[in-house]
Amino acid sequence: MTDTPHTNETLSTIFSRSSYRGLFADTPVPRHDLEIILRAGIAAPSGCNRQTPSFVAVDDPAKVARIKQIFKRPSCDTAPTFIMVFTREIPGIDGHNYNIEDFSAAVENMLLAIKSMGYESCWYQGGIRNCLDLLKAVVGMPDPYRLICLLPVGVAAEPTRVNTEKKAFGERAWFNEYPDDSAHK
Repeated sequence: MTDTPHTNETLSTIFSRSSYRGLFADTPVPRHDLEIILRAGIAAPSGCNRQTPSFVAVDDPAKVARIKQIFKRPSCDTAPTFIMVFTREIPGIDGHNYNIEDFSAAVENMLLAIKSMGYESCWYQGGIRNCLDLLKAVVGMPDPYRLICLLPVGVAAEPTRVNTEKKAFGERAWFNEYPDDSAHK
């Protein structure tokens, strides 16, 4: 078996997806496509079914421009659309908050939907930490929602490349037990 088996369309999308930090074409993302992407996020698994993540797709040119003024990244300068991912802490029946797991699954679903529909994106989380409140205000999201991630969405204007700099399978995955090998410690 190869390192990236493409045995069906879903796996092909998974193995071809990579963070896109290039320029975007001057092509709008239709609302219908945005709705499908958001529905993919909503369809993600959720701890204790608390459904803690929420999403705002921003395609209004004035709001898109405001986001670009606040979050200055070359890869976002030409994005025609952004998806803002919000989360809330809602304890599950076991008292644990699963909001991190929930939004992570939702973002991955949306990234895969974005790729499968012919668009590109990049998961921005750490870089937005200094401007969370300003970005949140663009869409008027109230407390207790917390902005957790920003996804620029659009058609790539530059060639995309898959990150092939992944560690070897045997360095990150095993069968039945962790190998007794000092190289992995």
